[in-house]
Amino acid sequence: MIRVLLADDQSLVRAGFRALLDAQPDIEVVGEAADGEEAVRRVRELRPDVVLMDIRMPLLDGLAATRRIASAVESADVKVVMLTTFELDEYVFEAIRAGASGFLVKDTEPEELLRAVRAVVAGDALLSPGVTRRLIAEFAARSKEPAAADALSRLTEREREVMALVGIGLSNEEIARRLVVSPLTAKTHVSRTMVKLGARDRAQLVVLAYESGLVRPGWLG
Repeated sequence: MIRVLLADDQSLVRAGFRALLDAQPDIEVVGEAADGEEAVRRVRELRPDVVLMDIRMPLLDGLAATRRIASAVESADVKVVMLTTFELDEYVFEAIRAGASGFLVKDTEPEELLRAVRAVVAGDALLSPGVTRRLIAEFAARSKEPAAADALSRLTEREREVMALVGIGLSNEEIARRLVVSPLTAKTHVSRTMVKLGARDRAQLVVLAYESGLVRPGWLG
């Protein structure tokens, strides 16, 4: 079972998500939180697999809550999916840098929400939709201080190539086809690259690809 925590200050939103998720045979909502402080506390108590986290909440916003969850040893494996009302939310890029595995617009289709929950548990960041890649590119382009390119010196040429392909939003299967290797080999390259760069997941690897200059805004596939 995939254990989900709902963090949103609107009870109707939480009720709607709970009804949808609890109706699935492989998903269980284990708790709810109405603010960021409660979300951090409930994650510590319940150890969910996924947190659906609203960005704007009282006491502690979703961005700060996500940073606390991602930085705590006991919750480092918890996946956070940010929920936002607007596609181009000014905090989304920072949320991904803080440790979120992706984001969803609140009025997303039910099937997309279910796919998202299952995807992050499987280790796939929510980077396939073009809007997510455009968003990351937009905020990376505004970054005042690009990340030091010498971080890439730890990577092999093939790992840099794979990182660039992750950066434009390709899945492991798409990378495998592009490089004419097996999906397992592509996955291994992605995993090694994340370990070498200290990236929490694919979402942060995409951010690093843009910040290091390995991928430029406008290169989206």
